[in-house]
Amino acid sequence: MPTVQLTPNQSVALDNFTNEFEVINALADRNRQRIIVLLCENLKDGLTVTEITDRMSITQPAVSHHLKILREAGLVNFKKNGLQSVYFVSLDEPLSQLETVIHDLRTKITEE
Repeated sequence: MPTVQLTPNQSVALDNFTNEFEVINALADRNRQRIIVLLCENLKDGLTVTEITDRMSITQPAVSHHLKILREAGLVNFKKNGLQSVYFVSLDEPLSQLETVIHDLRTKITEE
């Protein structure tokens, strides 16, 4: 099967899309979506791992694993409060990046 040659704009759009896979993959999981919703419901005070675990039907190690993935994708931040970490959503930058990807896909791919 012959390879389709991409235009420069299409190549940029594809690069931007693949660069955001970490955010897209992080948001694809139902448990991580639920964690984001819980954190959005607690924007002011945030939540600890224990508080998140108490509101979900998964184990504390599973919550910690999902939080790690969300942190690595830039969707969640934390601050230390004594021995505990309090987690907060940080959606502005990742969502802005996704908006750029969507815009690129809508415009640059159809150009030329």
